Amino acid sequence: MASQWVMTPHDAEIYRKYSDDLIRFASGLVGPSGAEDVVANAVLRAISSAQWKAVDNQRAYLYRSVLNEAHSQHRSTQRRLAREIKAQQRQDTSDQPVDLDVLVALRKISERQRAVIHLTYWDDLTTGDIASLLGLSVRTIERELTLARRRLEALLS
Repeated sequence: MASQWVMTPHDAEIYRKYSDDLIRFASGLVGPSGAEDVVANAVLRAISSAQWKAVDNQRAYLYRSVLNEAHSQHRSTQRRLAREIKAQQRQDTSDQPVDLDVLVALRKISERQRAVIHLTYWDDLTTGDIASLLGLSVRTIERELTLARRRLEALLS
């Protein structure tokens, strides 16, 4: 069973001692609206870590923790925005009509090949993701995708 960390009076004193300076520092990194959350997360993570008791310069350690937390938050935000942009781009392209010749050609390939084509181009999945989803090997997915592309190319040319 994991031990639960409990804030000691000493930890609370450390927080009170440095929090105003850390919040000003975090405001410069993430803006005033997110500064208090960054500081709270960073301080909590720092003083609940196993290394905390061995830290000689607690102030410097807390500043570094705030910097790391701000950096982590920034990376998370950038990843989320990239996912949202990618989803929006997929939505934008999915609203475009599919050429009738393409639909007819798709009906002339096997169901497995249609599934692989759909998951690759409409759902933007990797061959590994498709293999996992369909319970097939990556090599099988790659082969089906190659065969489907060749067949579609021949049908559409």
